[in-house]
Amino acid sequence: MRRPSLRPQGELWRNRSFVRLWAANSVSQLGTQVTMLALPLAALYILDAGALGVSLLRAFAVLPFLLFSLPAGVWVDRLRRRPLMIAADFGRAAAIGSIPIAFWLGHLTMAQLYLVAGIHGLLSVIFDVSYLSFLPALVGRGRLGEANSALLGTEAVAGLAGPTLAGGLVAAFGAAVAVLADAISFLFSGALIATIRGRERQREPVTTPARRELVEGVRYVFRQPYLRTLTIWISARNLFTSAAFALLIVYFVRGLHLGPATIGWLTAVINLGFIAAALVNGRLVRRFGIGPMIAYTGVLSSVALLGLPAAPTAAPLIVLVPCGLLTTFFGFFLNVNQLTLRQAITPERLLGRMNAVTRFMYWGTMPLGSVLGGIAAESVGLRPTLFAAVGGGFLMSLPIALSPIRRLREPPEPPPVPALSVMPLSAVRSTVSGDAGTTGDGGVAARAD
Repeated sequence: MRRPSLRPQGELWRNRSFVRLWAANSVSQLGTQVTMLALPLAALYILDAGALGVSLLRAFAVLPFLLFSLPAGVWVDRLRRRPLMIAADFGRAAAIGSIPIAFWLGHLTMAQLYLVAGIHGLLSVIFDVSYLSFLPALVGRGRLGEANSALLGTEAVAGLAGPTLAGGLVAAFGAAVAVLADAISFLFSGALIATIRGRERQREPVTTPARRELVEGVRYVFRQPYLRTLTIWISARNLFTSAAFALLIVYFVRGLHLGPATIGWLTAVINLGFIAAALVNGRLVRRFGIGPMIAYTGVLSSVALLGLPAAPTAAPLIVLVPCGLLTTFFGFFLNVNQLTLRQAITPERLLGRMNAVTRFMYWGTMPLGSVLGGIAAESVGLRPTLFAAVGGGFLMSLPIALSPIRRLREPPEPPPVPALSVMPLSAVRSTVSGDAGTTGDGGVAARAD
């Protein structure tokens, strides 16, 4: 029996376009790990922000998913996805790069950190919806599970190396300068995605109003039983868990008195759970089915997360390390398998809107959760707020564990969905100077898997 591995091998890794997307994503994720640690530390150490101020950083970062996900889904289904991903990467590099410049000039403020977090979030909406809709055409529906495991598994490797790198960079250069690593990683990612060759499927100019297309996507998500269950209850779960995750850095620094280097290597060790899960996910899905791997792991992840606020002040690492490892281990299974199920059961022409609607719901509750967590922490304290947030996330995981998803062995085929009215190309070529569906030096050939 072949041992599970994250090493590039097999037919998927002979797909050069996928390998380039994988490499671009891996490098940018490594850089993002630096910002995830450095940005709140810059707020804490340089600008002396409180718990609410740091929580607002996360709120501004995820607020664009609430405001812009739905219209982004419509346009992602109308336009070529690869150029959108490239533009989003370069835009994020510019936004993040403004932080060290302002710091060197002596003008860094919390307002700028909030603005950068918001711009980064907006461009991440565009990139994420494009990327999730781009992948099925890149690898084919039959390899979605393998591709998602590879992408999220190597993100976990970045999550292992990234916090250690981040802690070292923050200790050596300061939090405001350390984020330059993330800006450079986005530049590299955008340049690498630009080299993906082939052709993206031509998209017929659509005469249907954008509002009607959006309604079609929303109806599909909430009429499809599995999508409806995942969308409602993961959104509710994220309301609570976002409050907990927004406060973790504050809790580590001011509740447990951990330094940047310790937080860095602790986060890296905890992320080993993602890597371990990526190595065995395929085998466990074949053994138990995709449904149980979605239904039960959210509950188990929430139970493990309860250990973090329970850590003793005198020797917190004894509890933080094993509970953190179990949290990431079970959390990976929920994340990768619900994503694979969503992509597999959605017709290609609805992928952008489906991903936008689910992202709108998943991420739309996070700003509220982050703000409420910050307010509660300043009112009743960090530990009670963390316990309440994690407990709420556990309760919101139960409906998924009891739903029909738990009996699903494999993703069903997507249903045929009749196309909305489109204008034939012959009718518009005389009035449109450029075809929005053609490429200059390529994209990816669509597959009818």
